[in-house]
Amino acid sequence: MESILFQTRRPSEIVIADDGSGRETKEVVEQFQKESPVSVAHVWHEDNGYQLAKIRNRSFAAARGDYLIQIDGDLVLDRHFIQDHLGMAQPGTFVGGARTMMDEELTNWVIEGKVAIDDILSYSEHLNRKSNAVRSGILRRLAYMYQRHQRNYKYVLGCNMAFWKKDLLKVNGYDESFKGWGKEDNELSVRLQNAGVKLRFIKFGAVVYHLYHRVADLSSMPINEEKLRQTIKERLTFATSGISNYLEKH
Repeated sequence: MESILFQTRRPSEIVIADDGSGRETKEVVEQFQKESPVSVAHVWHEDNGYQLAKIRNRSFAAARGDYLIQIDGDLVLDRHFIQDHLGMAQPGTFVGGARTMMDEELTNWVIEGKVAIDDILSYSEHLNRKSNAVRSGILRRLAYMYQRHQRNYKYVLGCNMAFWKKDLLKVNGYDESFKGWGKEDNELSVRLQNAGVKLRFIKFGAVVYHLYHRVADLSSMPINEEKLRQTIKERLTFATSGISNYLEKH
């Protein structure tokens, strides 16, 4: 959250999607709301297992902006992150970005305040997928020219995406039948493309550093992969249960 406030281009609002955290998180958010010069909304629902699709939809519904940049809570953003994303925004498209992985040691240093956000790249020996930490306008344009017809949903990462809200509404956002970790981002990407919204990837820009943590529970992956295959096979565009569940509340 602190790295959002260091941006060269701050967002007009911040919406925190909270999948059932407890009192400690609520207190952290409340303190951040007091300190932030940007409006901060805290969207929460009860802990009923891993319901990422559902809480993201609630947050989409609560968001007031036309263009939504989506990140995860286990990231630190490069100070140009929002600026780079807004530079890629075009009508009729959505954007997928990449991430650089920090090892456990560097993650602890950053959390403890021993390494500043702007200095993370200096510790490259503690980074995996280092190329994703390179920021270059020239390389970004060349990479886009090379892959501008790329439509591969397999490389979409929900931790670094951006959408026009009207496009999310057109496909009803995330499919809330997805429970547990895995493939909900890819499935949304497929439905958006089936609905005529083009996928664009941003490389050498919109840099994010992923904090180390234990691997998620993958037990739901086979079921979620089958849902994804069904969406591809039937060329689905609309989620039966999605953002529309919350629109009357905002």
